[in-house]
Amino acid sequence: HTGYVSSVAFSPDGTRIASGSEDNSIRIWTAADGTVERILSGHTGYVSSVAFSPDGTRIASGSDDWTMRIWTAADGTVERILTSYVDSSWVMSVAFSPDGTRIASGSWDQTVRIWNWAD
Repeated sequence: HTGYVSSVAFSPDGTRIASGSEDNSIRIWTAADGTVERILSGHTGYVSSVAFSPDGTRIASGSDDWTMRIWTAADGTVERILTSYVDSSWVMSVAFSPDGTRIASGSWDQTVRIWNWAD
């Protein structure tokens, strides 16, 4: 990363680590040796939170660009961009539900939201 790292998360199987940064990127690392597998780009603001889905196939990210993104962990493509937040409602934290069908987000506007992201 070229900016501070704001969030890190292990994959459920412990083989990968995702990190989010002030440089607006997410990096996927190999846990065993620390090599970067891929860099995910698309957010236009710093990435404040990252989380792996329970099955490890997806990564959710929250950003101060007022969006959440769902990425395919295997190739880094964006599956979905969730944009219900308004100006100054930065997405500060994200977490998948245990079954992976929903995502909870916490934001700068003092709200917690539940998303059925696959809808």
